[in-house]
Amino acid sequence: MITRSEAFELLKKYNKDPFHLRHALTVEAVMKWYANELGYGGDAEYWGIAGLLHDIDFELYPEEHCLKAPELLREGGVGEDLIHAVCSHGYGITVGCGATIDVEPVHEMEKVLFAADELTGLIGAAALMRPSKSTKDMELKSLKKKYKSKGFAAGCSREVIERGAQQLGWELDKLLDLTLRAMAATEDTVNAEIEAL
Repeated sequence: MITRSEAFELLKKYNKDPFHLRHALTVEAVMKWYANELGYGGDAEYWGIAGLLHDIDFELYPEEHCLKAPELLREGGVGEDLIHAVCSHGYGITVGCGATIDVEPVHEMEKVLFAADELTGLIGAAALMRPSKSTKDMELKSLKKKYKSKGFAAGCSREVIERGAQQLGWELDKLLDLTLRAMAATEDTVNAEIEAL
């Protein structure tokens, strides 16, 4: 399996934008948190790498998101299981070139990635509106208010987030609460990594 440091180098080969790097590191940290929370602690590194690499093709090939990823990942020596996980986070989404991603999330890790990816963006945007600029003092009710406001972080698809909760068999509130807790718990680690870049 690809190591975490190899995965990070591969990500940085195709991603230079600090926004995209922060998103990748955030989703990695959230995925590792979820692995531990859901009883997959032994696989936390693997879950994290799936999160780290999930948008590998987005910066350079936004119109072919999840379609270009397999090629970039295979060149980097990534196994087919991780390639499936990365591509499955786009399941059912039609990308800019007109193709609809048909790789279905099967394993719980893939379902968590699908559900949490879009939501981390919304939670991150909500955090930036706070005086603290942090998730650590954000409450669920505050997040739910932002979530229900259609104009807020309009680029974050509520439909995708809700489909993600359904795939996991969770209430939406559970997904919102756990992902907020994951981001609050890992925020300092992500910030430290960003500063080190």
